[in-house]
Amino acid sequence: MRRVSGSLFGLAYGDALGAPTEFLNMKQIHERFGQDGPRDFERTPALVTDDTQMALAVAEGLVDALRNPPFTAKLITPMWRRRFVDWLHDPENNRAPGNTCLRACERLDRGLPWEEATQIGSKGCGANMRVTPVGLAPGLTDDSLAGASQLQAALTHGHPTALAASELTAFTTRWLADGMAPAALPATLRERALAQRTVYREDWLGALWTHAQDASPEAFIARGWDDCLAVLDRLDAALLHPDRTADPCAATGAGWIAEEAFATGLYCFLLFPDDPVSAIWRGAASSGDSDSIACLAGAFAGAHQGMDAWPTEWSSQIEYSARLQTIAKAWD
Repeated sequence: MRRVSGSLFGLAYGDALGAPTEFLNMKQIHERFGQDGPRDFERTPALVTDDTQMALAVAEGLVDALRNPPFTAKLITPMWRRRFVDWLHDPENNRAPGNTCLRACERLDRGLPWEEATQIGSKGCGANMRVTPVGLAPGLTDDSLAGASQLQAALTHGHPTALAASELTAFTTRWLADGMAPAALPATLRERALAQRTVYREDWLGALWTHAQDASPEAFIARGWDDCLAVLDRLDAALLHPDRTADPCAATGAGWIAEEAFATGLYCFLLFPDDPVSAIWRGAASSGDSDSIACLAGAFAGAHQGMDAWPTEWSSQIEYSARLQTIAKAWD
């Protein structure tokens, strides 16, 4: 089924489809694209945003790290740091990147320790729109997957909700790639959130928690999991009466922050679990952070259905196709 390929390319497809609608409301989307919103790419190559660019940075760092085991925070941190700084200076980093990522990467570039470079108060969606490769990387234990997904977020977004939402995004991708039924995801995610609520991963995060105002590392990370549990409540409520024609942001949030991007991307996938193109269309035809919502929906759909579920011609039309294919070949 080539689930790694399906997920990586699905992320990029959703990103490209949602990019033209990112700052439009529903009325503007309907006026420009019709009632269905965008259903195909506007141009070739289909341009992606910083979402795919930073996912590639995470993925390519992981490919290098997994060639040099054991996989630890000490090994991967400088690899991700270098690739994030490379992204900062890339001439193609001109796709309306998030301010948090820019500020944190500028501070990384100046040589600050990452715990000081990160934006401790930010839980923007930039933390989890790039984490999909962690869920797809072969051979990671659950502890390594959790720690790495939180660390890649923490390099720029230090808020505990950014860390928790990134972990849930990575595990959703992993579970789907391993064959979990989509309908089982909401309950399984809630179990994970409850079990991890006071687990602070010091071997991956170091003393990050001391840069916030919490009384303990457990209190710090619990704030993030509580936000995620609250948005899972909204997801459960939306799934009781799913509406495939309505703006998904009205149900689970506009996606500008990490937990809402995760929940709304997942909601779009769960509305169309066997129709990947419709899943990313629904994410793109939304009033919020449409490229990030659609890219997460695409990552989930591709992990579930595999590469063959996407239109064949899209793989040659999408920007960065060769880089995506190189990672997919390494891991599929």
